[in-house]
Amino acid sequence: MEIGRPSYISAVTKALKVNRVVAILGARQVGKTTLARRIAKMHSDATWFDLEDTRDRARLSDPMLAMRHLKGLVVIDEVQTDPRVLETIRVLADTPRGAHFLLLGSASPDLLRQTSETLAGRISHIILEGLSFDEIEMLSWRRLWLRGGFPKSFLARTDVASADWRHEFIRTFLERDLARIAPEIRALSIERLWFMLAHWHGQVMNSSELSRSLGVSDTTIRRYLDLLAGTYVVRILRPWHENISKRQVKAPKTFLSDSGLLHSLLGLDHAIDLERHPKVGASWEGFAMQQVIRRIGARSNECYFWATHQGAELDLLVVRGNKRRGYEFKRCDSPTFTKSMHIAKSDLKLDSLDIIYPGDDTYPIADGVRAVGLTQIWSDLRIIR
Repeated sequence: MEIGRPSYISAVTKALKVNRVVAILGARQVGKTTLARRIAKMHSDATWFDLEDTRDRARLSDPMLAMRHLKGLVVIDEVQTDPRVLETIRVLADTPRGAHFLLLGSASPDLLRQTSETLAGRISHIILEGLSFDEIEMLSWRRLWLRGGFPKSFLARTDVASADWRHEFIRTFLERDLARIAPEIRALSIERLWFMLAHWHGQVMNSSELSRSLGVSDTTIRRYLDLLAGTYVVRILRPWHENISKRQVKAPKTFLSDSGLLHSLLGLDHAIDLERHPKVGASWEGFAMQQVIRRIGARSNECYFWATHQGAELDLLVVRGNKRRGYEFKRCDSPTFTKSMHIAKSDLKLDSLDIIYPGDDTYPIADGVRAVGLTQIWSDLRIIR
């Protein structure tokens, strides 16, 4: 069984009409190759290169000779393994009536930098994330929460098989992917930090405490965090600052990007284990936040949290232009409009405030404030324009 992912097919198709080069980036095993094969089938003259295949590497030993006469769509998988290919594409992208290029790359900060610098003004980046509500049956949302959004994890025949796949993903990520991306970094140090972040999921980051626990400097902690964020396994949510008299929190929050990986790192392979764990609320809130961000189409540089040292806070603030929308995530049956929410709505001058809860209904609570059931976010939350 495969999942179609029509929203990403549409996004890539539109991007190819704007730029001659499009890069699909994302975590390993998130479905980049499967998505690209579907897009390639839509073109009668598609050419495919996989740079992890020795035969294709031989074909591209002279990239200009191999690609200069190609037309239609050229797909290059694992493009980060040969920097010469990017240089060649930069030249070919300026050739009138030449091919369009679809580049696939295992998540890497270096790859994002290389494509941005080498192909500046010629490339669109599409970040492929895990599965979301528009790609599954809504009755399966609890399975999506437990197993996470990696297609092979979500579609596994049993929870045990899904957990086995995720544990293998974690092992391979630490032993192979990190060694390729940052060979100078000890995998054990990243593993320890990753496990610690799982236990701090959804909390304000304390880099000093992390550095003491790992025996490294604050600078090293920030470097490791950038690496985990750059490989799309950790989300860093920045704090928002408002010009008010209250003292505001200035450190970011950290989340594991995929709820399934979070649960594996916490040793929670079954639904009953998750329900009994003290991080169940934080896990649900991070999962719901991820789905809301996907639904409203918010970019990472538009998403913040807000908190004061006096106790007022807002889980998610999305700022685009002069629009400010607030979101709270409450794992309860009947959410209420709290004093903290009232302060956030007033101090931040929110245009709207939605309280997301694990229900099936949407109803008003106060002026400009709604309770929105998790199963209704795809129908009742609007994309930000």
